[in-house]
Amino acid sequence: MPDLRYTAAAPAHTEVPRPKRGEGQWAFGFTEPLNKNEQSKKDDDPLNVRDRILYTYSKRGFDSIDPADLRGRFRWMGLYTQRAPGFDGGKTATVPEEELDDRYFMMRVRSDGRLLTPAAVRALGTIGRDYGRDTADVTDRENIQYHWIRIEDVPTIWGILDDAGLSSLEACGDSPRPFLGSPVAGVAADELIDGTPALEEIYRRYIGNPAFSNFPRKFKTALTGHPSHDVAPEVNDISFVGTVHPEHGPGFDLWVGGGLSTNPMLAQKLGVWIPLDEVADAWEGVASIFRDYGYRRLRSRARLKFLVADWGVEKFREVLEKEYLGRTLVSNPSPEQPVGHRDHIGVHEQQDGKKYIGIAPTVGRVSGSLLLQLAELMEEYAVAGARLTPYQKIVLIGVEPAVVEELIVRLDAIGLSARPSNWRRNTMACTGIEFCKLAIVDTKERARRLVAELERRFPELDTPITVNVNGCPNACARTQVADIGLKGQLVVADGEQVEGFQVHLGGALGLKANFGRKLRAHKVTSAGLDDYITSVVTNYLANREPQESFADWVARADEDLLRGEKTLEPADR
Repeated sequence: MPDLRYTAAAPAHTEVPRPKRGEGQWAFGFTEPLNKNEQSKKDDDPLNVRDRILYTYSKRGFDSIDPADLRGRFRWMGLYTQRAPGFDGGKTATVPEEELDDRYFMMRVRSDGRLLTPAAVRALGTIGRDYGRDTADVTDRENIQYHWIRIEDVPTIWGILDDAGLSSLEACGDSPRPFLGSPVAGVAADELIDGTPALEEIYRRYIGNPAFSNFPRKFKTALTGHPSHDVAPEVNDISFVGTVHPEHGPGFDLWVGGGLSTNPMLAQKLGVWIPLDEVADAWEGVASIFRDYGYRRLRSRARLKFLVADWGVEKFREVLEKEYLGRTLVSNPSPEQPVGHRDHIGVHEQQDGKKYIGIAPTVGRVSGSLLLQLAELMEEYAVAGARLTPYQKIVLIGVEPAVVEELIVRLDAIGLSARPSNWRRNTMACTGIEFCKLAIVDTKERARRLVAELERRFPELDTPITVNVNGCPNACARTQVADIGLKGQLVVADGEQVEGFQVHLGGALGLKANFGRKLRAHKVTSAGLDDYITSVVTNYLANREPQESFADWVARADEDLLRGEKTLEPADR
């Protein structure tokens, strides 16, 4: 039973749409657990598992862990068991969950748009080197993600994170997942408004707060005051996007109900102006609606996007204002959608005359040792700090102009390029079958090899083409909004099942936000991926109109050109 202190009663003076059948909405009195996840949360607040990890499991070892904690509540501490070795993609959906569990954990550390000092980067590197077999990945949720973590080491790791001002708390689970903040908040010369204080206040009020630790499912937050909309606001549950009111000045529009996975939806815009000091209140209102009215009966419909789609954005705003905020939001046209890069790669001006430098690991894969090397360079060149990006990149903040070129050379020497190729800059990949229990195919290594091959075949590409590689249908790497999105699955080749991908073409965020085009019954083997993408890119370069983007070309191109069944004569490239 939920704690009704935190649950709104069904409003008496605002008509809220009621479904024809009970969907597990607390505000309508449907409080009985309706699936095993809801039962687990009813049995014990997942936040309580922290103490059991500290004082029981870490001392008694893996075999002492309660299965309900291991496969449920541990997620609220940023911990998932990783995939046991020896299970191919065909076993992902058929082997019992407990058989796929390895005795090691993935740990996700949230950054929430924070500026990571050299000392914090050093701490993150130390954890990966000493406790994670030198793993560390930069994710597209601005996290650092480790593997091979032993339960016995978790208290020590948490101590290191605490000292660095970081945490894995609620990095997973049906909780406020790690926030996406602008990587250049407070420093970019073209920023509209710095939203850092709002993210800090949301974190202070709500992370670890039992009133907001039990949502129907994950709840993803993004906030940016940069005109490039550099936090993918279109595909988050709640996004605050910088805008300017003609009388009140800079503030934030509110977007709700975005998300990808198997039922992708773009966020709907409320068209409002929210001042900086009221952002946390608005976040609480939207989060409370999700908690109280979100669908808990079926996990497949438990995201906020389904509620927003059913209610409509006008009704959602009405309920938010009347039942949760107690005031009317200021209406203001939503800001125009931008075109172009959002990753901040390269050298850029800061407000204070210094520079910030965006650098690109390949598909987000770094290591503990590499983070330690980065920390050393940051200290040597007096870099103020680093931020992680939603594009698996790193931005160095506060670089003196006189040392920029020398620092870029040193960064390139350790594998962090500020001037990467198109393919290295614009390719992302999720964790994949190497560690993820949901994955069907390899992603990180396959994407790394793909980048190297495309760099060889198209060394001087004159237009950006994004490639997002995902190991399953869950779209952690935002498959549907890439120029070339690859969704991992098993495909049949020569009578045998092999690793392959369903292809999505022409997806985009920004001004022309849309989901990629799927070609009926079209799949590509992993082994044939290099040649397939080469064919499609060659066809685009040969067939495009002047200034035509890849996504625009896909929308009009003949299917045989998109399937790679026909390859045109290469154009000059």
